[in-house]
Amino acid sequence: MTKEKDYFRTFCKVSKAFGTTLSSEKLLNLIVQSAIDTMSAKAACLFLAVAEKDVFVPVAQKGLSDKYLLQKPLKARRIVAEIIEAGHLHFRDATSDPLLEHHDAKKAEGIATILSVPVMVKNQAMGILSLYTAKTRDFSKDEIDFLSALAEQGGIAIEHARLLGRIQKNATLFLDLASHINSSLDIKKILNNLTVDICQALGMKGAAIRLLDKDSGELKLVASYGLSDEFLNKGLVSATKSAAQALKGETLVIKDATKDKRIQYKNEMKKEGIVSMIVTPIKSRDEIIGVLRLYTNNKREFPEDFVTMLQALAHQGALAIQNASMYLKLQKDKEDLEQDIWSHRSWF
Repeated sequence: MTKEKDYFRTFCKVSKAFGTTLSSEKLLNLIVQSAIDTMSAKAACLFLAVAEKDVFVPVAQKGLSDKYLLQKPLKARRIVAEIIEAGHLHFRDATSDPLLEHHDAKKAEGIATILSVPVMVKNQAMGILSLYTAKTRDFSKDEIDFLSALAEQGGIAIEHARLLGRIQKNATLFLDLASHINSSLDIKKILNNLTVDICQALGMKGAAIRLLDKDSGELKLVASYGLSDEFLNKGLVSATKSAAQALKGETLVIKDATKDKRIQYKNEMKKEGIVSMIVTPIKSRDEIIGVLRLYTNNKREFPEDFVTMLQALAHQGALAIQNASMYLKLQKDKEDLEQDIWSHRSWF
């Protein structure tokens, strides 16, 4: 059988698996096993980059020992940058190549050559797929293209799993928030719970909710999580460009808060360890009453579904404020009515 037929059969098998299973683990294991079988290799491993730690972690592998995988991980940023620039990296002698570490461990594992290609999702490198051979080997363009195509399938599987995970997290987050709104009319407690829930569910460094004081025009802090008092009291927030845009109804995504021109307190952001942030308005009926800000400690993309979900959460916060306000108003009306009736007790 020709190599072209091998490649075709492999992709048919992988495509069929995408249509019959929701398990990303099974899909990724199939991809690495297919790479080994089709390319007659010793082993294969798919690594994901962990941005916060700048390292790779294996998420699926075949043919490698636990001892080898538990070696100190490679730095993700440097290797991914090199792979993206070249399209692939071919380490013909993996036991001596200066770009690689742990030469003795590779020799002990019986690894001779490594071929690595990027795992891409929406034009972003999220990891690498590496193929290992027991004998020193060169690879043809067709072989490199085939491994790259398998890596792309791995990226799709990971993205699907992440999307499903985000949907599940979002549903849990909304359920928790609805439960808090229904269980308490203490607005400060509800908003504090909102900042905690968002940060813990979405892996954010911190969050802050500020409501607009109509008399002074200031955005006053009412709830926060994960941020220092020094940062929260850094200065007047209402005057910043990001706040002004949010108060006009815009949601802002800021990838680098230490350099973006819309950020006034860049030094304070850097000192706090903030890299990316997102700001969305809190809207009650047709009126903007405040802003919700989320902060990360690493450079982060915010997909469209994330932004939409955050806007919905801000809306839920506004509903909680409305409910509490209506309760307080009804309570006051009730007290006024009781006082009025008591003042006319001579009628009874």
